Parts: sequence; structure tokens; C-alpha cells
Amino acid sequence: MLSIALYEGPAERRDSIFQRHEAIIISGTEMAKHIQKEIKQGVESWISLGNRRPHLSIILVGDNPASKTYVRNKIRAASAVGICSELILKPKDVSQEELLDITDQLNMDPRVSGILVQLPLPDHVDERTICNGISPEKDVDGFHIINIGRLCLDQHSLIPATASAVWEIITRTGIQTFGKNVVVAGRSKNVGMPIAMLLHTDGEHERPGGDATVTIAHRYTPKEQLKIHTQLADIIIVAAGIPKLITSDMVKEGAAVIDVGINYVHDPVTGKTKLVGDVDFEGCHDNEHLNISRKHAETSRFSNQMNLLRRKLALSLQFQEVWDP
Repeated sequence: MLSIALYEGPAERRDSIFQRHEAIIISGTEMAKHIQKEIKQGVESWISLGNRRPHLSIILVGDNPASKTYVRNKIRAASAVGICSELILKPKDVSQEELLDITDQLNMDPRVSGILVQLPLPDHVDERTICNGISPEKDVDGFHIINIGRLCLDQHSLIPATASAVWEIITRTGIQTFGKNVVVAGRSKNVGMPIAMLLHTDGEHERPGGDATVTIAHRYTPKEQLKIHTQLADIIIVAAGIPKLITSDMVKEGAAVIDVGINYVHDPVTGKTKLVGDVDFEGCHDNEHLNISRKHAETSRFSNQMNLLRRKLALSLQFQEVWDP
């Protein structure tokens, strides 16, 4: 049976469920609320020690509607946990040099705890250059080359948000990764790669990993080859951006599937655009041998909330244990 492993109940109940491979329905929204509460308490504790309230600076370039929505949600999430934020708007024809000047100023500003440049950027701007222009200790997206390097070396760092969300899902629900087979569908440097790094690395290292055997698939992996890998997998994490990439016949009984794909497709029934993941949940529902624990729409909302809250948690603590000599 197929289960997306998100569970909020007692540990004893959780353990018995996973031992029996029983499909479960869990509220990702409730988990996000719990994490938000934890972060809010962390922020207030930080301030009570005499520290400055964390401050997030967001740079938004152009008028991409999706980017505007993401930024609005990030500002709202920051406010909910007691973090100050500011939005710096620049036109789509802004030069790369001007953006670097802005990040330089924010890097030197002691009141700024974290910096986030909303991606994607216009074609004439090199995203890697801009991401590397942010001080590693203020890089709340975790995209700076130093943070990525520390992640790959199993050292504490600011971890890209979606990878952090997946790790939280796995650890908070008690999914066992030690010695398990994992397939990560998607090799992006911001999602697939950091997820794979977290899961395959040594659990005894400075930044503990999952001790799993990880296979990374990508757009050039033939579908029939992908199916061979997924049928052997105990955990499947899908972040490829391809609707219905994973179907019910590709998943073995008892496997856990975490879908972080976000795709907007045309709904022929309503004539409207709808949000779907990379897993064919509707097809899986028609398979009597598979039980789906929750719909992708809720998974996506949870993942997005988790991403924002993890970033704010990094800000609230300012990761002093990482950067203090």
C-alpha cells in the first residue's frame, strides 16, 4: 500500500501503523501549525535574551505573479512568528551590478538577519552570482556555494527549504531511513540534490544524515528504468515537476511516497487551472491494492508552509552555533 507519511498522533500509535504498513490520513496543516508555534516561541526566547528581533529582507525583481504570491506569503509567515520583514522591489530590467550592490548593503547592515532573493530572476541576471553575493550566514535560502558545500560535507549549514521540509516530514513521522532504499526523482540543485545529500549521509556525522541508499533519477532516466528503481524503493521522493510521473504500478507495497512536485495543469472538467503534484494520485485511488493517505493539494500547502517556517527558524536562531568560531 502507498502512504504519504505524515502523522500527528502518539508515537506508540505511529509505530504500530508503520509496522503494519497501514495507510493513514494526516493533517499537514496541523503539523505546520505546531512548527509555527515552536518557531514563534524560539523567536521570543531569542529576544528575551536581549537580542535584536530577527529581520528578513526580501528582494523581488519584476512582476511575475507567482513570485509576488510567494513573497506575500513569506512576509505573512514572518509576521506570524514575530519576525520583521521588508520588501525591496526592483524592475525587471535592473542590472546585475545593482542587485549585487543591494546585497552588499544588506550584508553589512547589522539589523538584517537574513536575505532572500526571490527566484527566478530575469535572463540577463546570473542567479548563481546573485546567490553567492549574499553572506552565507544571512543566506536563508541555503543557496550560497558555502552552504551547499557544508551540506555536502555533513556540516551544519542553512539547508534549502524544500529539503528541510522533506527531512522534517521523515523525522517527525518516524519513517525509518537507515539501510533503506530511497529514490529521489529530480536532481535540481535546490531540491533534489540536497534531499539526496540529507538522506544518504552518515547519521553519526556533525550534521546527521539518513544512512539510506539513494538513487537519483532525472529527466533523462528512461521511464522503464525509473520504474525498476521505484519498485525496489522503500521511500520515493518526487520533485521532478512532471505531472503523473509516478503511477501506482511503480510503487511497492508498504512504500512511503513524498510528493513535493508543483504543477499547474488545465482541468478539462472545470476549464480552470488546478494544482497537481508529480504522483498520479487519482490513478492510485483506482487501484484496490493501494491506499492514499492524503491528497497532494494538502501536501503542497504543507510543504510551502514548512519551507517558509524553516527559513524563519534559521533566522530566529541566526545559526550562531554554525558561524561562531
